[in-house]
Amino acid sequence: MASDELFVSGHRGCAGCGMATAVRMILQEAGPNTIVANATGCLEVMTTGYPETSWKVPWIHAAFENAGAVASGVDVALKKLGKRDGVNILAFAGDGGTFDIGFQALSGMLERGHNITYVVFDNEAYMNTGIQRCSSTPPYASTTTSPAGKVIPGKQGRKKPIANIVAAHDIAYTATATIAYHGDLKKKVRKALEVNREGKGPAFIHVFSPCPTGWRYPSEMTVELSRMAVETGIFVLWEQEGSDPRNRKISCPPKEKRKPVEEYFKLQGRFRHLLKMPDIIEQIQKEVDEKCENLMQ
Repeated sequence: MASDELFVSGHRGCAGCGMATAVRMILQEAGPNTIVANATGCLEVMTTGYPETSWKVPWIHAAFENAGAVASGVDVALKKLGKRDGVNILAFAGDGGTFDIGFQALSGMLERGHNITYVVFDNEAYMNTGIQRCSSTPPYASTTTSPAGKVIPGKQGRKKPIANIVAAHDIAYTATATIAYHGDLKKKVRKALEVNREGKGPAFIHVFSPCPTGWRYPSEMTVELSRMAVETGIFVLWEQEGSDPRNRKISCPPKEKRKPVEEYFKLQGRFRHLLKMPDIIEQIQKEVDEKCENLMQ
């Protein structure tokens, strides 16, 4: 029922925002006994325009770089007060506040072993400040600071494998998810929170979050693009306990042969220039195929 929602309508998010849908699903699973530390970014800006809020759980605004540190402080404070039991602590941040600016605070949170679930909403650029390039931005995507043109065909360099880096911290649970597979997302939230409740330390969920504004696609296609990213192998859904990649389980392997990456690219304005560059598309396809084959072994 709408009255039971913990992330409510009326926020200023763009139509078709994948992150807003993901937050709603996560809080449905976490329940009301939850505290959220939220880094600066689209999610913070669009949900807390004074004097209004879309949050029906305790919510704390963290700076761009320190959602992990603020969530850690909440964990310690509740323990000191004797009120830690039964409370879910979630750290929410975008890719800019996780892959780049907030990585130090995140890594410290993981190393200290706080019982917190950290969720990164990955829309693959600094969308809130003008669609600038991020280490989360995939190769050849056109952004305002890596525009596709005569000099470069979009962003240069690979996308940082943030979930792999986090898993290497030897935490109890790491997972990737997207809203197109909502049952899988909710299941992984349940697992992550259970890890926290059992005192096993931090959990991390990397949520793929399409952005119609930055990716330049019609807002009604968000779920389709989320699904297409999985069906092409661009974004693979998996979960892992500990740091050993042999413990990694693929959550939703494609039932049939993967779709060509070009099918994914042609739906987005940020990749439109690649449709005239078949050699680059062929290169990307080869890299995606190799990545998927390695993961499926």
